[in-house]
Amino acid sequence: MMGRNMDGVDGVDGVDGVDGVVGVDGVGGVDDVGGMDDVDRAILNRIQSDFPITERPFAAVAEDLGLSEDEVLGRLGRLREVGIIRRIGGNFSPEKLGFVSTLCAARVPGEKIDAFAEVVNRYPGVTHNYQRENHFNVWFTFIAPSMDEIEANIDSIRQETGVLRILNLPATRLFKVRAHFDL
Repeated sequence: MMGRNMDGVDGVDGVDGVDGVVGVDGVGGVDDVGGMDDVDRAILNRIQSDFPITERPFAAVAEDLGLSEDEVLGRLGRLREVGIIRRIGGNFSPEKLGFVSTLCAARVPGEKIDAFAEVVNRYPGVTHNYQRENHFNVWFTFIAPSMDEIEANIDSIRQETGVLRILNLPATRLFKVRAHFDL
């Protein structure tokens, strides 16, 4: 069941958590450090590891913090618009749902990085990608029902982009690190 939502901020049965908080400055009504005020920080601290499992998760967050649901949604929307929040979405364990995942590393010429990332991002199994200062300079994670599907998608990416050096690095042992940023 979907909770109340706005563009890019969805509440899906409370399984969502903040992913991708980055600093931005120069926003009216906020401090100079990170582009957020104390209320913004309280909202992000509340939702990133303990998102409410309810039909209206943002109303529950609002009640916990003494705010209105509209204020919580408005603040999250502003934080998204200015780039502090990249997305709010569920994190799940692929293997518990019968899926497999892998980390991919690609060697992409500098002038092709944006076009390569655009192609990679079109695949629904890609959860995120990032650029590194390394010979393998674009890394991304891929989730799919089978490793065969991931390999087929990587081959399609190679063909479409002309980038042939893409490593498929499936985990041989999983380590779960809880990432909670006390803002």
